[in-house]
Amino acid sequence: MGFWRNLFRRKKVVEETEENWEQIVYPRDQVDFQNEEQRSRYITDCLEQMAEASKEIDELNGEYDRVTSYLKDMEEIEALPGQDREEINTFARKLLTLEQEREHYLDRKNGMNDTEYYQMRKQEEEVEEGLARLKQAEGYGGLIKQDMRRLERERQAYEFRRAELEVAMQNFRGMAVIFLTAFVVCIAMLLILQFGFEYDTKMGMLLAVAAAAVALTVLCIRFIDADKEKASVAYGINKLIQLQNKVKIRYVNNRNLVDYYCLKYNTDSSAKLEKKWKQYQQEKEERKQYAEAEAKMEYYQKQLVGRLSRYRVNDPERWVGQPGALLDKREMVEIRHDLILRRQALRKQIDYNTNVGETARQEVKDVAKQFPMYMAEILDMVERYDKQG
Repeated sequence: MGFWRNLFRRKKVVEETEENWEQIVYPRDQVDFQNEEQRSRYITDCLEQMAEASKEIDELNGEYDRVTSYLKDMEEIEALPGQDREEINTFARKLLTLEQEREHYLDRKNGMNDTEYYQMRKQEEEVEEGLARLKQAEGYGGLIKQDMRRLERERQAYEFRRAELEVAMQNFRGMAVIFLTAFVVCIAMLLILQFGFEYDTKMGMLLAVAAAAVALTVLCIRFIDADKEKASVAYGINKLIQLQNKVKIRYVNNRNLVDYYCLKYNTDSSAKLEKKWKQYQQEKEERKQYAEAEAKMEYYQKQLVGRLSRYRVNDPERWVGQPGALLDKREMVEIRHDLILRRQALRKQIDYNTNVGETARQEVKDVAKQFPMYMAEILDMVERYDKQG
């Protein structure tokens, strides 16, 4: 029980201390005024409190006067006759509309950044021509690729045909060897029959010679035809290679041209450049409208300030930033309520610091009265402190 009682007692002491933080305490009983150092330190503390309070009061009074002036301006505006107030409202409506347009422009999500915009602006006069050339180069590049593919297919067909002819010629050679071997074997057998067995083989030899001659002649003709076709195919291949070389040169030059235009306009393709160009044109128009809106806003701001300056409005520029309040009574009431609360808070701070300064001043007087032997010294300290301030 003692532990909890002490805990709550400590909490109560802390709360009471925090509640008394605003109260200034002067522990005069704990100061030995016979001691010059303690006496000087005590008086100096009081003078510093007076100076601090005076500084705060000056700053607070300035803000208090501004708030009060603002409230008086509101009263003056609300008291304007109908026609005069309608003129003010007309300029306020213009400003409010222009502000909404500006906010709409600033809230855009897909606008160009300044780097892209000014880069495109430098090339504005040549972009359309460059875009047309880039499109033409890309289209021509597509045709060149088609030619390259067609020539490559033709060359492969010729290579395939040459390979077929080489195989056929090898076959013809093989068949010729076979026929010759068969012819030699046949002649040998016929000679054996004629001289060994005394057969009449004249007819057989004539047939063998005739067959061999016919077969070899046919093979020779086929071989010569294949060789001629092979030479023709080789010529066709060489011609296709030459055509491919020409097309390759066109392809490389065209590709370099496309790369140059892409580098020049900081893009990857004509489609992206065209999209960027359209975006730039839209951005240019929007920026033009924004600049016109800014110029109009400046004009109407001057008009509004000029109209308000005709009346007893101390700070007409203040209303340039909140034209909505001039048009909406509810917003005006909210501003007035906020200003009244601010002025009350300032008044409270001023009263507090006034009390602090007055209490410190009274403390110095009381010390001087209680210790008249140090009055001259205290007055001298006050005078020196005032000069420093």
